[in-house]
Amino acid sequence: MDVGWVSNLKSLVFLDLVGNDFHGPIPDFLRNMTSLRHLDLSSNYLNSSIPDWLYSFSSLQVLRLPSNQLHGDISSAIGNLTSLNELDLSRNELQGKLPRSMGKLCKLRSINLSGMRLNQDISRILEILSGCSSPRLESLDLASCQLSGQLSDQVGHFKNLTSLYLSNNSISGPIPIPFWQLKNLKELCLDDNSISGPISISLGQLANLERLYIFNNLLEGVVSERHFANHTKLKYFYGSGNSLVLRANPNWVPPFQILDLDLGSWQIGPSFPLWLRSQKHLEYLDISNSRISDVIPRWFWGLSTQFRDVNLSRNQISGQIPYLPNGPNIFTFVDLSFNNFSGPLPQISMGSNQYMIDLSNNYFSGSLFHFLCYQLNGTITTSFLGIANNLLSGEIPDCWIKWQSLQVLRLDGNRFTGKIPSSMGTLSELQSLNLHNNKLHGEIPLSLKNCTNLVAINLGKNELNGNIPRWLGQDLSNLIILILRSNKFGGNIPDHLCALSSLQILDLAENNLFGSMPRCMSNFSGMVRGNGSRDNIIEYRGLNGPSTLESASIVTKDQLLVYDKTLNLVRLVDFSCNNLSGEIPKEVTSLQGLQTLNLSRNHLTGKIPESIGSMKSLESLDLSQNQLSSSIPESMSSMTFLSHLNLSFNNLTGIIPTSSQLQGFNESCYAGNHLCGSPLKGCRGSGKEPDVRNEAQEISKGQEINWFYISMPLGFVTGFWCVLGPLVISKRWRILYFRFLEAMWWKVCDFAGKF
Repeated sequence: MDVGWVSNLKSLVFLDLVGNDFHGPIPDFLRNMTSLRHLDLSSNYLNSSIPDWLYSFSSLQVLRLPSNQLHGDISSAIGNLTSLNELDLSRNELQGKLPRSMGKLCKLRSINLSGMRLNQDISRILEILSGCSSPRLESLDLASCQLSGQLSDQVGHFKNLTSLYLSNNSISGPIPIPFWQLKNLKELCLDDNSISGPISISLGQLANLERLYIFNNLLEGVVSERHFANHTKLKYFYGSGNSLVLRANPNWVPPFQILDLDLGSWQIGPSFPLWLRSQKHLEYLDISNSRISDVIPRWFWGLSTQFRDVNLSRNQISGQIPYLPNGPNIFTFVDLSFNNFSGPLPQISMGSNQYMIDLSNNYFSGSLFHFLCYQLNGTITTSFLGIANNLLSGEIPDCWIKWQSLQVLRLDGNRFTGKIPSSMGTLSELQSLNLHNNKLHGEIPLSLKNCTNLVAINLGKNELNGNIPRWLGQDLSNLIILILRSNKFGGNIPDHLCALSSLQILDLAENNLFGSMPRCMSNFSGMVRGNGSRDNIIEYRGLNGPSTLESASIVTKDQLLVYDKTLNLVRLVDFSCNNLSGEIPKEVTSLQGLQTLNLSRNHLTGKIPESIGSMKSLESLDLSQNQLSSSIPESMSSMTFLSHLNLSFNNLTGIIPTSSQLQGFNESCYAGNHLCGSPLKGCRGSGKEPDVRNEAQEISKGQEINWFYISMPLGFVTGFWCVLGPLVISKRWRILYFRFLEAMWWKVCDFAGKF
């Protein structure tokens, strides 16, 4: 857009060019428009520094340059803009210290520098701004400015502040007393810092507060009714992620009618907070992980007609849920996971508006049919359905055609039987399917090939049989996670799986697979790369920001570990406990990003590939209980990340290569082979074979020592009874023995008398 003609309007005082797709530097045609009082260039693509000539616009009252790509620092010449009352430089790439000359802008009422990399102490910022402008300043936004240090008493100088945003910095220490004297505050955002200590009872003096954000800090101590005594205007309170305790009388009626209430991780229990009953306009409620161990009141589900999000997770709340309310704005998110809810699943209405329903880790029982299919003549818009780890049983109903919006389905950890229903193949939006740890049988239905958006499949720990379908590799090209362990799959591992170039986790352990390993495994480029990408993990806009939807139980280093937030970093191949034969293909060693490789308990033969040392990221390697032969490759000495190794019970020979890693493992890692060298016994001079002769001598020597100690007590017992036995048994022997002793005594005495 050519707006150069605007420069001819020398007397122009108001110019708004918001969102006009300007690129490059701030337009030079503005240079001579010194009469401007209002200049707004927001939301363009300006990518220069702020030009010096702009600082000479002494009549300028409003300067708005947010949402561009401006860089560089703020010049000290900004002190020349003495008429300025609003400055907005937010959401750019500006950096550097706040110039001291900012303190000369006595008419400033609003400052927004959010996102600027000031990298400065907050007390220094407050000192600069506490000059002549502090009595007039109404809004100060320094969110995400890389601020550190502690809030100083100078914050009390800003008497007229109505909005203060210090979110997402590294501010620490307690909140100073003068802070609570800012009685005009309507919006206070201190979230995502390291602010510590208790919340003063003086919070109640901020009677004009409408929005209070203190979540994700280090605050601790008790909060009582008195803290909210005067907060009649409070609408939004977010306080999760602290160590705070709420002590309120069961009969307390708060003075506010709040819309959003976030008390996650507060200690509220053990009783359910009855004071919530007075809040008739609640839209958002989070009281997760708050130590409530009570029966949920019947009135709760009819509390508000405006409920949007509710999170009661990670408590010990019990009782039954007859239904999930429905309406135009009701329950975008419902998270009741990790509680003690029981009985049948709640009824869900046709045209349900819930984006996410998580009922996992409870004690719901009975069939899935009533919840999934009952009186549903339309479709459900739910994207996430989690009913994992309950006591549900029976067959999985075949009415998934009503759930077309599903992206994540978690039914793992129940007692479902029967076959996987073919109607699951109609879930064209599905990205994650988890049926792990049930009692399902039969083959994987062909209809699942239509779910081409699938990123993760976990069918482990069931009784599924048949061959692994070729179409898994042909049609589901987006797969990152494929877990089929602990089933009854037979046949070969199909080469078609190698078409899954994004695959990061392939777990086929504990099946009846036979044949050789695929030689095309080098096509798993997702395992060649060593770094993970967050793009590979399914996320949703959770109650407290983005949350990971996908999780997986992974066996690595002989441990069962559950990964969720770091799942994108895991690289694993597990073919253990099958009937695989043949050699380990050298192509496996090209998977240089692989962290866990488990081929144990098969019938693999031949050598360990010489190039295995190129797998620099490998942390766990298990080749035990096979028929591998020859020596351990020297290249393994360079595997510096290796922390778990098991080569036991093969036919390996020779000396163990020298490295800090290989010598640090227990002897049992090498047992059942013909190996020598540390940590096992030493080798012969050649260092090629164990010294069997010396080992035999050691055994023989050990046997001699044992017989020596055994013969001592036997000889003593024999001699004792040969001498003393007759004295006990025969009277004649006793008389002769004592006469012998008496005769010997007199001979000794006679001999001694001669001297």
